[in-house]
Amino acid sequence: MSVVSNLRSPVKPMVVESRAILCSTGNRFKVTNTEITKKPQQRVTKSPAAKKKKPDSSFSASTDDSSSSTSSSERSTVKTTNSRKIITPSKRNGVVTTKLNDVVAVAVVEDISPKLPGPVKRCHWITPNSDPIYVLFHDKEWGVPVRDDKKLFELLVFTQALAEFSWPSILHKREDFRKLFEEFDPSAISQFTEKRLTSLRVNGCLILSEQKLRAIVENAKSVLKVKQEYGSFSNYCWRFVNHKPLRNGYRYGRQVPVKSPKAEYISKDMMQRGFRCVGPTVIYSFLQASGIVNDHLTACFRYQECNVETENELKSLEMDTKLDLHSPRLV
Repeated sequence: MSVVSNLRSPVKPMVVESRAILCSTGNRFKVTNTEITKKPQQRVTKSPAAKKKKPDSSFSASTDDSSSSTSSSERSTVKTTNSRKIITPSKRNGVVTTKLNDVVAVAVVEDISPKLPGPVKRCHWITPNSDPIYVLFHDKEWGVPVRDDKKLFELLVFTQALAEFSWPSILHKREDFRKLFEEFDPSAISQFTEKRLTSLRVNGCLILSEQKLRAIVENAKSVLKVKQEYGSFSNYCWRFVNHKPLRNGYRYGRQVPVKSPKAEYISKDMMQRGFRCVGPTVIYSFLQASGIVNDHLTACFRYQECNVETENELKSLEMDTKLDLHSPRLV
């Protein structure tokens, strides 16, 4: 009896493809470079049919053997990067492999998530723990040029009140101040009597000390006198700086003074006109709050914004002046 041996082609060992694990950041990563690392040989689990057949140990995944034993459609594409061979995934005998001479490609990822802008830089007296109403006052009002008489008088009263309260406390009581002081109308405040002063209370307590309340009434009378001489309280205040804000351009908070020679000069002039509680420190705070002096630090985002607002305002005033000069007048 003759035994016919069946010749069968050897079965190639199965190579399991190593799959890249997607990070939790999802699409925030992109492949920017490719590195070559040695991959240890993986244990191959053979099918029952493959166990009966002796695998061809001379199998090689090199490009030379592939060109001689497989067709062009089954060949693995080889790329050369930095003199190293990298094989891209290819399909052969129903098995997908990325292995080439125990060399595998490992993708290097780079975080390309958008960078969020940092916090806005403000003056040194605004901290992360500052009251929101105080931060809003810094961002919208402090250092902005004010030329309205009532608004200027309001800021003068507030800076006088700093001897008893802080800015956040005053700002929280701003509506109470405006209600009790008739929207800071100097004409109305100048008529306050002693009985009216004692009624200026919030939750049963005087909104300010009696000394400060009497000073506010006297200052209202002085404002009316100044308006008769200079046309407005605004003209009186701004004439000390030639109607243009002073820009100190301090870089550090320690450089900002509590008073200045200009404030001392204005303080003396106001005292001679009958104003009370207007020392150099109070006046300098008034100049800062009213924008007559721009004391925002140069690193603060409001420094340049206030400068731009001032330039636009000055251009507008110049245009109005030219229109007034060229407008026809009735005789």
